[in-house]
Amino acid sequence: MDVEWIDVTVPIRQGMVHWPGNPGVRIESTEDKVDGGICCVSSLSLGVHTGTHVDSPVHFGVPGGGVEALSVSALVGVARVVAAQGAAIARADLESLDLRPGERVLFKTSNSARCWTTDDFVPDYVYVSSEAARYLVARRVGVVGVDYLSVGGPLDGAATHRQLLQGGVCILEGLDLRRVEPGEFELIALPLLIPGSDGAPARVLLRPR
Repeated sequence: MDVEWIDVTVPIRQGMVHWPGNPGVRIESTEDKVDGGICCVSSLSLGVHTGTHVDSPVHFGVPGGGVEALSVSALVGVARVVAAQGAAIARADLESLDLRPGERVLFKTSNSARCWTTDDFVPDYVYVSSEAARYLVARRVGVVGVDYLSVGGPLDGAATHRQLLQGGVCILEGLDLRRVEPGEFELIALPLLIPGSDGAPARVLLRPR
């Protein structure tokens, strides 16, 4: 029997949590069979960093292009889900992981259990420190995934993003890892192809190996 895929994508819906100052989600019906239309048609408006999404280099002014420049092969393949404790992921938390070049690392923190149960923004989310980001780049990690809206924290978030993006690391944010235990998985993370964009919503699936 085939092992089933686990969908770790946060559903897009009106009123859902989004980064403060970013556009919220609006879903509107533009044509409805009930009102005499021949079919149902809806419009969708949202910020590209809403829910489960990827960041591209231009998000923080790093050379390398928009979403179209991201490596699809980096976002599809074997990934490791790692449990992380504490208020922030520090270098010391990573040194025992034996990180390998090109590895895809997804951090499961307390964010998954507590942050996706509310439509209010949670300001004390767990994040990757800039020191940890430097270490991840030094280890030549290919993908870093986190289970809330930003890989970086309130104070050094820009530095964390820039270090990862300048190091060629793909950033995957907004994962819901509540149903996932630490271990190795097959990963499929496919962002919408929006040329030139600083980010894009993504559908992300994991399957235990």
